Amino acid sequence: MAAGGQTILSSTPLQVLLYLNCWYFAAFFLAEVLIFVYKGVILPYPPDNLVLDVVLMLLFLGLETLRIFYGWKGNLCERSLASGVALLLLAPCAALAVYLLLLQTLVLRLELLLSAVLLTFYLLELLLGLLALSAFSRSKVY
Repeated sequence: MAAGGQTILSSTPLQVLLYLNCWYFAAFFLAEVLIFVYKGVILPYPPDNLVLDVVLMLLFLGLETLRIFYGWKGNLCERSLASGVALLLLAPCAALAVYLLLLQTLVLRLELLLSAVLLTFYLLELLLGLLALSAFSRSKVY
């Protein structure tokens, strides 16, 4: 119970998962940038495709940053709207992770592993986020 007799509804497992995902995505992004440098220098990667992949990675960085921010604040402040926005942003982030997993011109085994772990984070966050959003929505007194 919080001060004033209110129940705390924020999800501790979701918050821990968002925190870990924040650090994992930073490592993921750095690894992908280094892999793109490797692909561009060593492997026969078409320049147009390399530019497209780099632009998509920058878009991914922006979307993931927004998603984690809204998920973090929505969970801690017990706000349904922010948590819902975070869950909606999960779809394009997952689509970009699947693109990196399957649809790039050249996919290395390291990228398969990194993207699979990221998609596992997303699945767990989806489940915990839906539970938290459900708890926030049920508790509102008008």
